[in-house]
Amino acid sequence: MEDWTPPEGSWASSAARRRNMQAIRSRDTKPERLLRRLLHAQGLRYRVAAKPLPDLRRTADIVFRPTKVAVFVDGCYWHGCPEHYVPPKTNPGYWSDKVAGNMKRDRDTDRRLKDAGWTVLRFWEHESPAECASAVVRVVSSHREALLRRTDLSGDQ
Repeated sequence: MEDWTPPEGSWASSAARRRNMQAIRSRDTKPERLLRRLLHAQGLRYRVAAKPLPDLRRTADIVFRPTKVAVFVDGCYWHGCPEHYVPPKTNPGYWSDKVAGNMKRDRDTDRRLKDAGWTVLRFWEHESPAECASAVVRVVSSHREALLRRTDLSGDQ
């Protein structure tokens, strides 16, 4: 396959690179699965890879609809982790632009969800799953309590 050339306008610089990039998972990554397992063990139930807002063509890794909490587990490379991102040596213009676009889209997603009354939690893939789970449990529990208080108050009238 040495004489393989990428199609015109392709993001792949070689057949091997193309296979590599196609194998990268966009959902059910190991950090996501670990976090979900811990949340489930705490009794939390959620949607996986779901759209928080029907009109927004973006999905969160974990969605708690009743409490309006969207959780994202961002990959260090794809989302430009300040601690671990290393600019690529191959086709750097394309990949750096891709990561910058992802970061811009992440900020836009956060803003749109917050404007719609959602709480957005973002974690890096390298963060401790236990610490991430604790943060999610704390926020979801707090939102549930607030929701119950509002329901109780409206029921008393």
